[in-house]
Amino acid sequence: MRAYIEIPQPEELSEREKEDAMGAYFMMFAALASSLPLPIINLIAAVIYYFINRKKSRFIHFHCLQSLLSQFPTTLLNWGLLFWLLQIYVFHNYQINNYYYAYLFFAIVANVLYIIYSLIAALKARKGIFFYFLFFGPYAYSRVYRKENLLGYENEKTLLNNSMTNTPPF
Repeated sequence: MRAYIEIPQPEELSEREKEDAMGAYFMMFAALASSLPLPIINLIAAVIYYFINRKKSRFIHFHCLQSLLSQFPTTLLNWGLLFWLLQIYVFHNYQINNYYYAYLFFAIVANVLYIIYSLIAALKARKGIFFYFLFFGPYAYSRVYRKENLLGYENEKTLLNNSMTNTPPF
């Protein structure tokens, strides 16, 4: 069984840490405005934000990693939709059928859910509270808060308060 570092409580986090963690989720919205035709821009922006901010603190690292990982499925869905739209309207290789409508509906629902979950996670991060996405949250927690993680964080400190608001996902 792996050993984990105790996670910080909201009152132990600086305002800057909370804002940077929230920024990991808002990066998607900033890139969304400029990248509607090219879904990969969101992913590139998330990767850049991740590598710039991950060493600031474990809390920021967790949220940057969770945000980055959670963008992969929607980016792939959006690329598939873009490909299909180009094949239909530009190259005229495909025709609109029920499979297209089903994929379009699924992609829209997935994107709306992703936006809702990202907004919730951003608001919780701003308050200093962990919000674990399905699959990505426990994985990000395991990567960032395990004792074997040797990444040097700028603000590594001992946690003094024992009142537990944040708890591990498992």
